[in-house]
Amino acid sequence: MAEHKLHGRPKGPMGHGPGMGPKGAGEKPKNFKGTLSKLVKYLSSYHVAIIIVALFTVGSTVFNVIGPKILGKATTEIFNGLISKINGGTGIDFTKIGKILLVLLALYACSTIFGYIQGFVMSGISQKMSFKLRKELSEKMNRLPMSYYDKRTYGEVLSRITNDVDTLGMSLNQSITQLISSVATLVGVLIMMITISPLMTIIAVLILPVSVALISLIVKRTQKFFKQQQEYLGHVNGQIEEVFGGHNVIKLFNKEEDVIEEFKNTNEILYHSAWKSQFFSGMTQPIMQFVGNIGYVAVAVVGGYLNIKKVIEVGDIQSFIQYVRQFTQPITQIAQVSNMLQSALAAAERVFEFLDEEEEEQTAKNHAVIEENGVKRKVTPADLTGNVSFEHVNFGYVSDKIIINDFSAEVKSGQKIAIVGPTGAGKTTIVKLLMRFYDIQNGAIKIDGHNIKDFDRSELREAFGMVLQETWLFKGSIMENIRYGRLEATDEEVIVAAKAAHADHFIKALPGGYQMELNEDASNISQGQKQLLTIARAILADNKLLILDEATSSVDTRTEEQIQKAMDNLMKGRTSFVIAHRLSTIKDADLILVLKDGDVIEQGNHEELLKQNGFYAQLYNSQFEQTA
Repeated sequence: MAEHKLHGRPKGPMGHGPGMGPKGAGEKPKNFKGTLSKLVKYLSSYHVAIIIVALFTVGSTVFNVIGPKILGKATTEIFNGLISKINGGTGIDFTKIGKILLVLLALYACSTIFGYIQGFVMSGISQKMSFKLRKELSEKMNRLPMSYYDKRTYGEVLSRITNDVDTLGMSLNQSITQLISSVATLVGVLIMMITISPLMTIIAVLILPVSVALISLIVKRTQKFFKQQQEYLGHVNGQIEEVFGGHNVIKLFNKEEDVIEEFKNTNEILYHSAWKSQFFSGMTQPIMQFVGNIGYVAVAVVGGYLNIKKVIEVGDIQSFIQYVRQFTQPITQIAQVSNMLQSALAAAERVFEFLDEEEEEQTAKNHAVIEENGVKRKVTPADLTGNVSFEHVNFGYVSDKIIINDFSAEVKSGQKIAIVGPTGAGKTTIVKLLMRFYDIQNGAIKIDGHNIKDFDRSELREAFGMVLQETWLFKGSIMENIRYGRLEATDEEVIVAAKAAHADHFIKALPGGYQMELNEDASNISQGQKQLLTIARAILADNKLLILDEATSSVDTRTEEQIQKAMDNLMKGRTSFVIAHRLSTIKDADLILVLKDGDVIEQGNHEELLKQNGFYAQLYNSQFEQTA
């Protein structure tokens, strides 16, 4: 309970998990259509709001599209008035023009209001979706097996929750309304153009195949680069996080140049993919403007000819020219939307990949039960006394590579069990199996006769308290950090736990005492003080079973004695599994499990193992010789 953060995942160079090296440049989305289908299905829960957005977007577009036709009428009135004046007539009818302009102003005002409403609703949709995705990703993180995190960097996982969700939300916010508006504009403009002149409409439409061909070419080129950009953004984040966390070690070993070189390589790939995606998408606008200008010139020539032939009015030519510009604009916008959708789908694919990862079972199929007064009920952590049995346990991180073979042991409530062995022997493996971070292949692990698989994972872990070598304290007061062991504990109970952990004296000596604020990495107190606080937290939690990682190697002798006394107080009356580094500290253990190459090769108490004169005796004697 005091510590919930296990370390020790396998790392590659500079801390990257296996399989996280740079992938080949230009990788395409694994399932483009599938991702789009999932995204549409995900958005379907907001279908009412999206329909509202669509209606108001179309309404805004319609009012905007009608405008040039009305403005053309005003232009025709002005032109006819001038001709009339020249010929000695009444001249320009400003009253009629004023009425036309008032209608035009009303149309544009309605378009603006509708546009504001659809923007407001769409922003709500995108933010609600981002909120929901982050919530689901956060919950998913807790349901994934430890093996998932063993193969990935922290930055890679965090990037999906931050960068990818942000990219998806922002891209959808812009692209959905833009897409609806563009399609509505395209259809509306086409209808208005036909009402003015079918011949000029045909000429204007002839530019459409050229535009579509250019858009398709650009989309095809940019798709792979947007995907790669999102992927390597995650790699860069992972490297920055891990380098920042270990900058002291990097400086100590003079590895700055190696770190810079590795970051340079990853950043180089990110730079090229981002540059290419932005460059190709940026080409859309000038190319489409060029194509549009060709159509504009052709329409101007034909329109002038038709006006001479008295087929259309001058105002119609002016309106049609505006429509030609509006006709190419939505095509350009669709191209831009396609680029935004590429970015959104690349982000969505990574998000959905994470959400689709295989989860570990959180709840038991057959809950452990006990009978009281003839009534059966579910076993809770409060019912457990701490008897643990390992029955013919077989386990391997990979199913075809078993490292623990036929391991059996009986542990009685309140006993102290030491787990010893050289570095890399697999001491933390036993701990991970007890808490079901990994499931065994064969055999059974039981607590008070109940198989641990018959408990919900969360309930099983409530039975355990943990104090690990790497302390975990959060930004907050000392009181809050200790109370994390049992949130409903009173201040008096927190202080009692601190006294039992031999932490009360140094806490009171600190400025602010129990209300002193720890900084983000708790660097404003010493390593020994951190450890005493985590022990106080575990004492407050009052769990029946404890997992302790001896953490006295980096502290002075006096602090080591305090920590050892605090640990002794913590272990009283509790079943304790101690990962031992100094064998002299566990001579009083009731059972010692000796590990080598992942397997339990010896077990017994200190005297029994020394008499066997086996691997434990060699370890103990070598440590004794070093300290002698």
